Amino acid sequence: MQQDTRHAGNVVLIRGATMWLLMALVLAWCMVGLSFSVAPLKALFAGKFTRLLQAHLDFLIMSALIFGFYAARVPLPWHVRWAMVVGAFTNSSLFLLQAIFPALDNPAVPPPQIFMVYLLASILTASYGFGKGAVVVLRSTFKDTASG
Repeated sequence: MQQDTRHAGNVVLIRGATMWLLMALVLAWCMVGLSFSVAPLKALFAGKFTRLLQAHLDFLIMSALIFGFYAARVPLPWHVRWAMVVGAFTNSSLFLLQAIFPALDNPAVPPPQIFMVYLLASILTASYGFGKGAVVVLRSTFKDTASG
């Protein structure tokens, strides 16, 4: 599939940002349902309400960051784009998992090893994507300093 030049090759960013924004909206409605004591939602989100709120806010923040990189219209390497989109989801999903599985949010009991691996992989992926993206965008501002 040929990419439209208006996306600067970053179409995966706009797709990812819109999906995570939609996820934030779904979680907002889930919080509304919880405040009205909708039984299936109370059963699904057995953990702390604040973790669901954190997931909602994190999806919004990650979407805003990705929208910002997309709006900069600086072509990014494919691995940076994918690391941003995947890292944004996995980072936000850490809070969501804690909202669904309260055992993951118990300071007295360490979480399962698989959760810790997921957490570390998420942090590394998001940090690489957003960090490398920031460096690429910053470097792009020095390429043509005569016009600006």
